[in-house]
Amino acid sequence: MPGYHGTPLYGGAIVCDIPENFVDVSKLRQVPDNQEVWIDKSGFTSIIFDITERVGEPGHGAEIDGRAMTIHLEDMVGSDIETVKIWNTAETEFTRLELKAPAYTLIATQTPKIRQPRQDSSPPDFTAIIMTILRLEKYESDVLITINVPHIKGEYDEDEVDLELGKQGKLIGDAVEYSARIWETLNIKDWELFGEP
Repeated sequence: MPGYHGTPLYGGAIVCDIPENFVDVSKLRQVPDNQEVWIDKSGFTSIIFDITERVGEPGHGAEIDGRAMTIHLEDMVGSDIETVKIWNTAETEFTRLELKAPAYTLIATQTPKIRQPRQDSSPPDFTAIIMTILRLEKYESDVLITINVPHIKGEYDEDEVDLELGKQGKLIGDAVEYSARIWETLNIKDWELFGEP
């Protein structure tokens, strides 16, 4: 089980636990101001925090929030949406947040279209996506926390992964654990990050 460390995000406006083996991508390359991107030093998994404008109609509930998740997912994968399969969605609770905002998580996979192989690198067999949406209607914001888990041939045990049979394998299992730790520890210290309510 990995160790975690309490990590300030967005200049300390948000804090949560991030696995110790993840590094801040902004130390390597430029990251948009509305994002925090962390990547596994010894693997391919990334954790992305993204503050976006709230999408969808006012109010909340499984239907409204479900549609918002779909909009964000389509936004993320672009025209490749037909390569995505959603395996499950669940209501999620951020236990340390004083504002009880609706939140949902989905687990999906994206399988790349078969293209001519490039010489320098092979595309992943598929990428697992664990996306959590925290809906801050009062601040007209959505917070997306996305864990991308590329499964590259030779880097994972193919026999351990069969989502139709409920077999997640180690990489997805780890990512689910990272998500759960974020839901337990995420706290918003400075609501001004989201502007005036």
